[in-house]
Amino acid sequence: MRIEQDLKLDFRDVLIRPKRSTLTSRSEVDISRQFVFLHSRRKYHGIPVIAANMDATGTFEMARALAKHKLSVALHKHYAEAELLAFFRELAVKSTAFYSTGINPPDYDKFRRVMDQAGDAIEYVCVDVANGYTKAFIDFLLKLRTAYPQVTIMAGNVVTGEMTEELTLDGVDIVKVGIGPGSVCTTRKMSGVGYPQLSAIIECADAAHGLGGLICADGGCAAPGDLAKAFGGGADFVMLGGMLAGHDECDAEIVERDGARKMRFYGMSSRAAMERYAGGVAEYRAAEGKEVLLDCRGPVENTVQEILGGVRSACTYVGARRLKELSKRTTFIRLVQQLDEVGRAGDGETMGSPR
Repeated sequence: MRIEQDLKLDFRDVLIRPKRSTLTSRSEVDISRQFVFLHSRRKYHGIPVIAANMDATGTFEMARALAKHKLSVALHKHYAEAELLAFFRELAVKSTAFYSTGINPPDYDKFRRVMDQAGDAIEYVCVDVANGYTKAFIDFLLKLRTAYPQVTIMAGNVVTGEMTEELTLDGVDIVKVGIGPGSVCTTRKMSGVGYPQLSAIIECADAAHGLGGLICADGGCAAPGDLAKAFGGGADFVMLGGMLAGHDECDAEIVERDGARKMRFYGMSSRAAMERYAGGVAEYRAAEGKEVLLDCRGPVENTVQEILGGVRSACTYVGARRLKELSKRTTFIRLVQQLDEVGRAGDGETMGSPR
């Protein structure tokens, strides 16, 4: 046993300090990015925000809606093969969506069958596991990279620099960073394992960028300002779940409570998810996610505008004309409380990334 004494930070522990700027309007800010991926060598140009591969947000409908704004979606992995083939053959959306897969043999077999029929329509793959520190995960990635050198691979999740380096060297183009920060994730509570998300981003970005790789910050964003902090900390992409949940484009059950329409939203390791897709919680494990009811929020369009507007605003406060300049112009200041939440009763917690 050992204890690390270095300070580790979540989004709610900091603010971005403003700096002198020559920008006169948010409209002058370019929040798109261009990348050439390290291993696939494919080119990317878009706004680097990705809807999470949860069954609520990783939908075809969400992909079509976000594609209009040059945002991406990681599709959930429970679509049938025929559905995936039909979607990826739509030329308008082929470059905005990640095919998502686990690492079990049936997952790989399904991916091979879809790839054999889809050809080069699938450009991006998200390999998603809760624990990116296992040998089985690494072995799967090596097999995938060898078989499909032309595919851009995003994989995780990890939270440390050394594992980010290993994944990057093993063929991953975008390392997915985050263990436990999601709004419906209870991994930290159930297992005691995790890492403060902002520090994970900073450390993993440094490790990946030193090798020419990229990272995606996955989890913990509860407001547009959290995306700005993630990008300011060095994230190349940011993945959103809860912020995009509750919209018309989500695939979720709608219920009525006290005359109001609510939408179910749950973590993909929750009891609800495992009962839906795995026949229940296996006897050797515990659920590491929860279920909540969200207000129905209508089309995702307005939320997207809010998110992108917040990021543009952050750039104007520090004088970054382009999103790629934000991390170079970001200075974080530590704080005790972000907001004075007028009228909030109860436990005294401040607003920020959900634990």
